Amino acid sequence: MRKDFLEALNKHYLTTTSVALKSKSSSAKLTKNSKVFKTIIEAIKDKKGEDIISLDLRKIHEAVADFFVVCSADNTTQLKAIIDSIEDKMLTVCGERPYKQEGVKNSQWVLIDYVDIVVHVMHTQSRNFYKLEDLWSDAVATIHDDK
Repeated sequence: MRKDFLEALNKHYLTTTSVALKSKSSSAKLTKNSKVFKTIIEAIKDKKGEDIISLDLRKIHEAVADFFVVCSADNTTQLKAIIDSIEDKMLTVCGERPYKQEGVKNSQWVLIDYVDIVVHVMHTQSRNFYKLEDLWSDAVATIHDDK
């Protein structure tokens, strides 16, 4: 199951590579201080997302996004609330809609792709199983919990 999911995730990234590369070359430099980045983190915190970590992928050549933002949710209701919060805030504050969204039907690991930033909202058990941070261990990780 893990292998199949990771292959599907990789396929998704490969299909968005040309869009991401085009965006990286034509858009303003995205930073942790950018409005988009801060809006996503704030939206997750508003719905009590847990273990919020951003992975800075800008120095990793194979990466198709500048950042991954990863957070956990204890249940499906919270997971969906986080997703809705991110999409609502991104639209109202930044005027951005996601390029693609995957995993909503199963609600175990939902990916929201904003091209330069990909958000991963995961059930705690799924996050512990897939260990996304370990797969991208070359990235600089920043913890965003206010504890």
